Parts: sequence; C-alpha cells; structure tokens
Amino acid sequence: MNTLPYFCKGEVVKGFGRGSKELGIPTANFPEDVVDNLPSDISTGIYYGWGCVGDGDVHKMVMSIGWNPFYKNTKKSAETHIIHTFEDDFYGETLSIVIAGYIRPERTFNSLDALISAIHSDIEEAKKQLDLPEFTKLKDQFFNNTGNNIMNGH
Repeated sequence: MNTLPYFCKGEVVKGFGRGSKELGIPTANFPEDVVDNLPSDISTGIYYGWGCVGDGDVHKMVMSIGWNPFYKNTKKSAETHIIHTFEDDFYGETLSIVIAGYIRPERTFNSLDALISAIHSDIEEAKKQLDLPEFTKLKDQFFNNTGNNIMNGH
C-alpha cells in the first residue's frame, strides 16, 4: 500500500445506523464520492490513523473500508470510529482523517458478539500502533501545521 499515509476529508453522512445502536461503537460515515475516490491500492479491511471533526482535537481512530461482510452490504463504505467520547453526533460536520496503517482484511463473523469483540481488538491494536513515534509524527505532520494544506486526497 504505497498510498499510505493517506489523507482525506468529507462531510459526515448518515450510515446504516448500526454503529451506535447495534454495536455500541459509533462510526462516522463518509459520503459515496469520498469512498469511490479512495486510491485503488487501499484494499478493503480495517485501518488505523488519526481523525478530527471540524476544528476539534485530533484523536486516534480505527476505520473499516469495504462491504461489511457480516451485514452483506452491497455498497462499499468507509466508516471511521474515533477513539473518543463525543457528547453529540456530528452529522454534517467535516471529518478529516489520515490513514496510517493496516490492521487486517475484512471478514464475516459467526455472531454479533464475535464482531464486537474483533472491533474492540482492532481498537486496542490501533491505540498501540498510534503510540509509536512514526505515527505520532504523522499526527503532527497532517494536523498541527496551521495553513498546511498538503493533502493527497480530497
């Protein structure tokens, strides 16, 4: 994946409504045009990186890119879970992310509990990876430079 790190941003849109309600793990969804414009060498799977809502603080994130085989989606999606507790939802806000690394391919699960357990494991892996110096440096490189608009995405 020569494209990583990959920066993109887009408006947070309503997804399938499963993240918060069914999984207890809220996700922010990008609109179709952002998903459709991801580089071709970013395969489906689970990734980690940094995310920022609007002009807010930058937090660790984990994201799923793909068809969510457990739910048998027919449309590819990009769903970001920011590892932070927000007071309110933020539909319509701009989500900016930098995808830093890859955790695993997407797969289906035998049960909802198994899916939730895997997501929690992915979150722990993301936290661990993002504590490494090369990834904390990425956070500063993409988010803390005022007026820096170097982006390879949207």
